Amino acid sequence: MAVKIVRQPNKIVVLGSPTSAAALSAGHEGAPAALRSAGLLDRLRSVGYDVEDAGDDPVELSKPDEESPRARNISGVLAAVHALKPRVEIAVKGGALPVILSGDCSIALATIAAVRRYFRGVGLIYMDADADLNIPATTRSGSLDGMVVSHITGRGAAELVRFWSEPPLVRDPDVALFGVARLDPAEQVLLGGSTLRHYLAADVRRLGAAEAARSAVERIHGDKNEFVLHFDVDAISGFAATDYPAEGGLTIDQVREAVQVFVAQPHLAAIDVAAYNPAKDPDGNGAKLVLDLLADALAHRLAALESAAAPAEKKPGAEENREAVEIQGSVLARPAESDSGIAPAVPVPGEAWSSESSGPSENEASKTENADGKPSAGDSGS
Repeated sequence: MAVKIVRQPNKIVVLGSPTSAAALSAGHEGAPAALRSAGLLDRLRSVGYDVEDAGDDPVELSKPDEESPRARNISGVLAAVHALKPRVEIAVKGGALPVILSGDCSIALATIAAVRRYFRGVGLIYMDADADLNIPATTRSGSLDGMVVSHITGRGAAELVRFWSEPPLVRDPDVALFGVARLDPAEQVLLGGSTLRHYLAADVRRLGAAEAARSAVERIHGDKNEFVLHFDVDAISGFAATDYPAEGGLTIDQVREAVQVFVAQPHLAAIDVAAYNPAKDPDGNGAKLVLDLLADALAHRLAALESAAAPAEKKPGAEENREAVEIQGSVLARPAESDSGIAPAVPVPGEAWSSESSGPSENEASKTENADGKPSAGDSGS
């Protein structure tokens, strides 16, 4: 049965996933409560959004795991992602933009899987100082947080790879690593032989943050298909309120420029924010910086969507096969239905058609296309 999803450009649902289960130590699980206490909801409302607070999932804590030293605490990670996924699905189906406040990075699996429930060809911008490409065979610490992109692309711990019934959750060419400042040797080897898009911090500085961000969106087809933005706060060079601050990464201005480009995209389907640790932020300055960054970017998004939705004068020679769709007072254009009467497979801003259970799987649909432990470098996991 087809599901019609009508985007609500000014609606945000905030969801909390208070988990440090994939990390090497506790602390990240306090992020959702701390960011709310710092005034996130009011800030988002102040820039023009209707904000719903959907509350938090049960807390999942980091803990030792002597029985599985190369993939620690899988049961806790699975509990966290299974709890979050259906709640993000509800937000996506309702047309809102989900903003997930997470502890560790593993929650990206739930965010992407929820979007995949309703959209095909979903991409991922993974903004993080680490590539998170370790696997149980290469990790030094066993931290599942340092393997998140591997889980997503079908290489990681088997239990998490199978979290999505038809792995991979996202294909390599539809993933863009952005702002990476630390790589383990095994991750370097993997990147050299894969089709994963990657923009190291040095690349972003060379290209310019905004231009690199636009390139990343285009290369994962985020200008045509839905994508998820995963933002790990350690992408900000020297950001202290996280477990493993990165040096040589992106400046706060570079992060702000890139995030504004990502968030302004009409096909952005969800944002998750990870790795803020309030225990390392006694004066609250880290929380304020994160709030300012998110509020500024989301204000920029609202302005960009409203500008794009403004009725334009019809020019001679313009396409005739377009019809207007009115959404909460805004008018967006979408292609007319095909000759078969079925809406186009590629969703457009404002409205999308999707099937929850019928039709070919994404794996079938894409057959014609081209086909972790923290203390050292990328094995840090956030």
